[in-house]
Amino acid sequence: MEQFIHESKRGVVLAVHVVPRSSRDEVAGVHGRALRIRLNAPPVEGAANAALIAFVGETLEVPRRQVEIISGDASRHKLVLVSGMSREEVEEKLAKSPRT
Repeated sequence: MEQFIHESKRGVVLAVHVVPRSSRDEVAGVHGRALRIRLNAPPVEGAANAALIAFVGETLEVPRRQVEIISGDASRHKLVLVSGMSREEVEEKLAKSPRT
């Protein structure tokens, strides 16, 4: 269904486009082939990455330890692995999130 969600052997991989220093944390739709996520945190000293992990965990209702940035630590474009979930579960949780 969604182009930004892919299943792997370890879980579900999300292609994410991060917009740091936004007014609030939110899923803001799709940017190309990536899920656009706005974060209040600045892109300094890993603050935005930590905020992304916390936000994805909260949005998908999984512990932070199940969320891992596997590519793009220093980029706005990231691949985020969510272990322990199926693609269908991720799509369902994202559909409940405002503005997706």
